[in-house]
Amino acid sequence: MSSLLSRILGAKGVATPGDADRNPGARVRVLMVCMGNICRSPTAEAVLRHRLEQAGLADQVLVDSAGTHAYHVGCPPDDRSQEAGRRRGYSMEGLRARKVAPLDFERFDLLLAMDWDNLALLEERCPEDQRRKLRRLAEFIPNGHALAGAAVVPDPYYGGRDGFEHVLDLIEAASDGLLAHLRTRLELPDKP
Repeated sequence: MSSLLSRILGAKGVATPGDADRNPGARVRVLMVCMGNICRSPTAEAVLRHRLEQAGLADQVLVDSAGTHAYHVGCPPDDRSQEAGRRRGYSMEGLRARKVAPLDFERFDLLLAMDWDNLALLEERCPEDQRRKLRRLAEFIPNGHALAGAAVVPDPYYGGRDGFEHVLDLIEAASDGLLAHLRTRLELPDKP
């Protein structure tokens, strides 16, 4: 089995945590979760990684993404997501869809669902002692932001270009709040 295929499928043909061991020195691990892991969650992964690099925190926070369903395992992000991200300077190159694995609940400190349905699916699968790690990404949109109060990052898959742009707007806003939250978890001073 090729190394990429074995990473995607694992020894028993089951999706395994893709990047959980990529940054062993990470102090905080964040998993972005949507349904198929080709639109919203890889976009969120790319945006947060970019923000962490800009903040000099990429070595302290690991970011990965996964889906609650295995519809697209091994596929790159949707072309429309990649195009929208590229226009704003985010790269999704090398990202491949995978399904949330049981080990993810142990390995990650935050599992951030894009909407209520995916949060409910995570809650069904999550061991009781790990439930405190489950949240929605939209919770991190700062109060006072024009998009504050948005409950979810909606699925743009069946819509047009505007839907992918709106997803990016929401994810960028939430990433700002999430970055502040991560600074607190890392016990770092907040930056303006």
